[in-house]
Amino acid sequence: MTAARIEHLVTSGTFSLDGGTWDVDNNVWIVGDDTEAVVVDAAHDADAIAEALGDRTLRAIICTHAHNDHIDAAPALAALTGAPVLLHPDDLPLWKQTHPDRLPDGELSDGGRLSVAGVELTVLHTPGHAPGAVCLYAPELGAVFTGDTLFQGGPGATGRSFSHFPTIVESIRTRLLGLPADTVVRTGHGDSTTIGAEAPHLQEWIDRGH
Repeated sequence: MTAARIEHLVTSGTFSLDGGTWDVDNNVWIVGDDTEAVVVDAAHDADAIAEALGDRTLRAIICTHAHNDHIDAAPALAALTGAPVLLHPDDLPLWKQTHPDRLPDGELSDGGRLSVAGVELTVLHTPGHAPGAVCLYAPELGAVFTGDTLFQGGPGATGRSFSHFPTIVESIRTRLLGLPADTVVRTGHGDSTTIGAEAPHLQEWIDRGH
């Protein structure tokens, strides 16, 4: 029995919302061992993600939120693997912009727990970047998967539809900054950071939010 681990894949594509489209690189996270895994954010390239999984059983495709760049490959990856797509229901309006004819297979709820390879991922509902945004805390792995809620240097963008800056700051303050300081923040884009490294910036974000 091998220990659970975190694997990282970067995929490239576009993000579209409110009439604009941008080129983006997304972080795809695979959590598991040699026999089973979950994928956090199936972005852009189902074939590349499936290749990285190999012959492991995919237990779930977890969506941190429903912006198209984080979910565009989810139905195709589900078709390849048979794994269910899981999303917080508050993000269904965003999901339907990308996949109007294919709903997620299950719901993520605050405090819910997903088990894979002997570790648990706890769902933390962290609205702000999107209404149904979630983070996934895996204490045994010393990591939290934050999607676009928290990045190195600050919170995710809130300048477009369905987002709200004071809400994301409150989500970070109440749901993330209480985690152990050495918890590694595995982000939706760009480099990882730690809770401790981001904590000193909180007051600046709060001041901007009021």
